[in-house]
Amino acid sequence: MDAVRTCIGCRSRAPRSSLLRIVAGESELVVDETATLPGRGAWLHPTASCFQLAVRKRAFGRALRVAGQLDATDLENRLNG
Repeated sequence: MDAVRTCIGCRSRAPRSSLLRIVAGESELVVDETATLPGRGAWLHPTASCFQLAVRKRAFGRALRVAGQLDATDLENRLNG
């Protein structure tokens, strides 16, 4: 049985295997492919719509407990193809 996590964009629950784990790097968002990077993580559906919702709600900073701006351009480029 796969663990269930909540997407920070659409707030729907999904199996962990269908979501991306995002962690805060120095000043940017980093995709944690193996879900083993240290630190607090946030889970996101790998779709542009969930990414845009998370950005609009400012969910990354809240979920990762980071004050200030985080650069999301690499993540956005990855999701847009």
